[in-house]
Amino acid sequence: MPTRPKPTTPLTVAILALPESGTMAPYGLHEILGEAGRGPKAQRPLKPVLVAAQSGPQETGSGLSVTPQQGLSGHLADIVVVCDIHLDPGLSPAGRWPREIAWVRRHIEAQALVCSACSGAVLLAEAGLLDGTEAASHWIMADLFRDHYPKVAFRPERILCDSGSDGRLITTGGATSWQDLALYLIGRFCGAEEATRIARLFLIGDRGHGQLPFASMARPRQHGNAAIADVQTWLADNYAAPNPVAAMVARSGLAERTFKRQFKAATGYAPVDYVQAMRIEEAKQMLETGPDAIEDIAVAVGYGDPTFFRKLFRRRVGVTPAQYRQRNRQRGLG
Repeated sequence: MPTRPKPTTPLTVAILALPESGTMAPYGLHEILGEAGRGPKAQRPLKPVLVAAQSGPQETGSGLSVTPQQGLSGHLADIVVVCDIHLDPGLSPAGRWPREIAWVRRHIEAQALVCSACSGAVLLAEAGLLDGTEAASHWIMADLFRDHYPKVAFRPERILCDSGSDGRLITTGGATSWQDLALYLIGRFCGAEEATRIARLFLIGDRGHGQLPFASMARPRQHGNAAIADVQTWLADNYAAPNPVAAMVARSGLAERTFKRQFKAATGYAPVDYVQAMRIEEAKQMLETGPDAIEDIAVAVGYGDPTFFRKLFRRRVGVTPAQYRQRNRQRGLG
């Protein structure tokens, strides 16, 4: 039976750089995707091109510039990648990037594959493309998604997420998740053997545990609830106390249901989740910086049952306490 000839026409990958993007993702994606398709078993080549709404070099927050190869008025690409977006704390994404959003929407309507790298998912959320779906982004964007895009099921633990449109909307999380996205695209369009070759060539890949081992507790939200602020201050020094939620309720002077409702509205956390997050953050610090046994750390942060502590830690962090300690010692952090 004759074999079908390999497609020779490259698939165009438009890498969208925004004024708020860095340089790592645009240029890194361009280099890696440009290499794809050259292996002897590659099924199809890819042709990356840097695009932006404005012409000429655009300076990034690092002081370096990204120079697009073309604007947004050219032919539609087969694949779109929206690069990372750096927003200063407190800045709203509302109303930003109208030209880029219109351009992305044209690609969705034309059945192109649309992807985001790291915080580039914010643009897709602002376009309304992620409503009612799961989406990955950098874990530090959890507050922004919660406050601005409540219809999006934010998945901070995921490195890569199929976000709908029949597999034509892919979001990724983490500052270097563009590498995982590159391997995904190469595997999907050029074949698994070509993705393996590229991974070996560039020494990338292998993030099986996702983002959670790298994540920290989201920063406290600003609010004007004095009773809740008081218990937050108290908890910072008493998170290991027995039954801390009951103590918080009593300290607030509110009825339990009223307290829980106001606490969630003010902080974004249910009280028990807030306590657990604080305890796990302290445990992570102890694992990174000291030699204490895991059983002793469990007790120190408020858990008398080490088995429960290990299960909770793994659920929230994605790895066991022992794996977390080993990983950070390998990085020279502990």
